[in-house]
Amino acid sequence: MITILTGGTGGAKFVQGMVKVADPREVTVIVNTGDDLHWWGLHVSPDIDSVVYALGGQLSQERGWGLEGDTFECLARMKQFGSDAWFQLGDRDLATHLRRTELLRNGATLSEATAGIAASFGIQSRILPMSDDGVETRVVTDSGELSFQEYFVRERWQPAVQGVYFCSADNAAPAPGVTEAIQKADAVFLAPSNPITSLGPILAVPGIREALRRTGAKVVAISPIIGGHAVSGPAAELMKSAELPVSCAGVAQAFRDFLDVLIIDDADAQRSAEIEALGVHAFVASTMMHSDTDKLALARAALAAAEIQRKVAP
Repeated sequence: MITILTGGTGGAKFVQGMVKVADPREVTVIVNTGDDLHWWGLHVSPDIDSVVYALGGQLSQERGWGLEGDTFECLARMKQFGSDAWFQLGDRDLATHLRRTELLRNGATLSEATAGIAASFGIQSRILPMSDDGVETRVVTDSGELSFQEYFVRERWQPAVQGVYFCSADNAAPAPGVTEAIQKADAVFLAPSNPITSLGPILAVPGIREALRRTGAKVVAISPIIGGHAVSGPAAELMKSAELPVSCAGVAQAFRDFLDVLIIDDADAQRSAEIEALGVHAFVASTMMHSDTDKLALARAALAAAEIQRKVAP
């Protein structure tokens, strides 16, 4: 069994590649929900939706989020009404949020709602939210404290970041099946996602980081930092706020207590010794995913990296 921890667009791409080179029925995806928000009265789970749309073959290739070919007539009308419209939801995308909200209001957990939505897309892999409890990523900036979506979408990650914390994480529990999927896996992968705000909320849920330390599976991460720069988004700024170097070595530092292998891009091959000095094996591969071929190649590299002998006791 393969277990993947993920969030964001890079994570969705990695999951797409993995289910093409491994049996999708043997893949469990644990998804960040720290980005969730209530918008126009609806419960929106952006990272879950990206994984669902990616595995359902309907993720927008141009935007990297939302449904392929979606329209935005409702958004335009809401703008005319004077409602907030900075968070963009497509018309068919709205149906997903309507259904999720309906299920939750009728007593379903987020795990149950996610399973039902995934099944409607014909997805064979198991998609689990990190927790059924609400955990909110909060970004402390020079402009005040913001939700992640306010920081990332509304403010276009322009305010200087002082720190990040995960509201209510201490009182949350892993969703059913999450720790078991880590402990029973043959390999665990951390997708090339933002270490602070995509993977950080997952690791903040009590029991998940401990499960990664205890698992007998190889734990392999793919660095989202290449050549000292984030592949996309505000990962560099957020790593600085956490006092981590903006480099693949900084990614290794963030996860070194449980990480066996870090896959770094060819451009960072010269930093292998620096990563090895942290007790993490460096595996060099091409990590950019511009095409479906790239996604498949990275997934195959990840499977190869997982075969490397564990170098550090958990």
